[in-house]
Amino acid sequence: MDVALLEVLVEHHNKGDHAQNGWKPHVYTHAIRNVKDKCNKDITKDNISGRMRTLDHHYEVVSKILSQSGFGWDWTNNRLSMDSDDVWDKYVEANKASKEIKSYKTKVIKNWESICIVYSKDHANGKGAKTGAEIAAEPLEEPIEVSPEVAPKRQRTGDAILCMLGDMKRDLVDAFKTTEPIPLPKVTTPAEILDALRLIPDLAEQDMLRCYGKLVLNDRLFQALKELPITMRKTWLLMLP
Repeated sequence: MDVALLEVLVEHHNKGDHAQNGWKPHVYTHAIRNVKDKCNKDITKDNISGRMRTLDHHYEVVSKILSQSGFGWDWTNNRLSMDSDDVWDKYVEANKASKEIKSYKTKVIKNWESICIVYSKDHANGKGAKTGAEIAAEPLEEPIEVSPEVAPKRQRTGDAILCMLGDMKRDLVDAFKTTEPIPLPKVTTPAEILDALRLIPDLAEQDMLRCYGKLVLNDRLFQALKELPITMRKTWLLMLP
């Protein structure tokens, strides 16, 4: 079920249907249909919410571990890898308040790549941002039905245009009044991009050059790369079309 569910979530995440205020309603409908088609299993939005809470928790715990020195991800066995047992013992001791942390030493978490794509955005929003689990637990917004007897009064087209022109005029006047120079957007230099790519372990020269060609043309992609943990950057870069 996880494969069919995450397949839909990744697809709609890439389409921009995963905003900070939650998934759009049609994503749940698509997920329910895909699980039925692929797994012949009937699920509800509550089932999806419960599973998303679990996956979100896995991401929160594991990504925190991977951010520490001495840890990596074993893509073959779908579990954490570590330089030594001593590294793990020190981490457990530093986080002994968490009773479940010990289970993650050997816990198998499949579909880690898809989980990272879906949940990294929630946790990258910083303190106070909603997590994927919190978002999934919220009820879907019901469409507002308007009675034909009290249909809202539509604004006349001419009034709307005049209002828009008035706003544009005020903006232009305010712009000419200011004496401060307009700051130019910061553009990442090619040298910065090369330095960031050289920090990625085991990135072949051919892959580095291909990624360099994409990043110098799209500064937004480079900013997205810098938000990822160093252990995930190579995988993400090689996924770029």
